[in-house]
Amino acid sequence: MTTLTRIRLPVVCLAGLAFLSAACHSSNADPTLPPPGTVNPDQFLFDRGTAAMTQKHYLEAREYFRKIVDGYPQSPRRAEAKLGMGDSYVAENRIDSDILAINEYREFIQFFPTHPKDDYAQYKICIAQARQILSAERDQTATTEAIKQDDLFLDRYPASPFRPDVEKLKRAAQDRLSDHELRVGLFYFRLKGFGGATDRFNYLLAHDPGYTNRDVVYYYLAESLMAVKLEPAALPYYQKVVTEFPNSKYAEASKKRIAALKR
Repeated sequence: MTTLTRIRLPVVCLAGLAFLSAACHSSNADPTLPPPGTVNPDQFLFDRGTAAMTQKHYLEAREYFRKIVDGYPQSPRRAEAKLGMGDSYVAENRIDSDILAINEYREFIQFFPTHPKDDYAQYKICIAQARQILSAERDQTATTEAIKQDDLFLDRYPASPFRPDVEKLKRAAQDRLSDHELRVGLFYFRLKGFGGATDRFNYLLAHDPGYTNRDVVYYYLAESLMAVKLEPAALPYYQKVVTEFPNSKYAEASKKRIAALKR
């Protein structure tokens, strides 16, 4: 091997190593970062995040939005990016992602308390919380929290276009609480604990006069009163079934009770 060859070999090796290093660095670069020299990199990230949301690539969208929130504190897109993070979690439609979404929206309201989309953030909190409500026979802690968030929205944003939707969410949550109370009353009724059943049904009507399934409550409250020989007190509830819920499955039985009591 000549002296020239001995000199050239190390030079070639070093050049190869430099090329491999550059290639590795390029392959390890974060694909969600704006290319060097990008004008308005925050807008670049926001556009990419919005496009990813449209394509239902929620994790990817979240990464773009997160870079704006964390890396561009003065960006005019920062508030919308924070909302985008919450929206990406809600779109995944899982209990765990809904919990993370609620946190993002709460932080949005905390960081941007005068933002025109604050009502949207609270609206989304109401939706995410409503998804955590359990069936009537299970624990109703999530239901109580859902009503709390609905009331917060209705108190803070009386003119919001989302108000009708939140009112529906609140009604559904209240119905779930009342369904739970109704189940307890029916349990007492079936065990012939008519005093306990009457107390439960009266409590339900007092605390939720707009309950969707009032016909069931009216009917079984009347039946409980009949069972303890309080026929005059039962009659008005049978009449409520017939007048307020003419298509109820309890309407025909109530009519027969009314006719018998009037005789």
